[in-house]
Amino acid sequence: QVQLVESGGGLVQPGGSLRLSCAASGRIFSINVMGWYRQAPGKQREFVALITSDSTTTYADSVKGRFTISRDNAKNTVYLHMASLKPEDTAVYYCNAVVHSDRYYDMWGQGTQVTVSS
Repeated sequence: QVQLVESGGGLVQPGGSLRLSCAASGRIFSINVMGWYRQAPGKQREFVALITSDSTTTYADSVKGRFTISRDNAKNTVYLHMASLKPEDTAVYYCNAVVHSDRYYDMWGQGTQVTVSS
């Protein structure tokens, strides 16, 4: 059974930094796109960043220049380094990955809370 497990959320002051991690486990042949989404209270889930298997990255305009997505293929892990955090970055952050196991799965993590507040 393939699953994604996130870690690294927490409370940080405005202007601070956090790094989120998301590790895929189970019988995995390969992982194509890995990405991060977020959902603030009362709002729809929105795209944050993604990285392809050849490390091409795409970012939402709201996080460009502040967030960096990376991956470690040997560890089946994707990271999101968040810097210059703002209160409006407060949300539950979800990891997403297209995983090739016995078939292709579009997987989601359980979510990790990020709160930016003084």
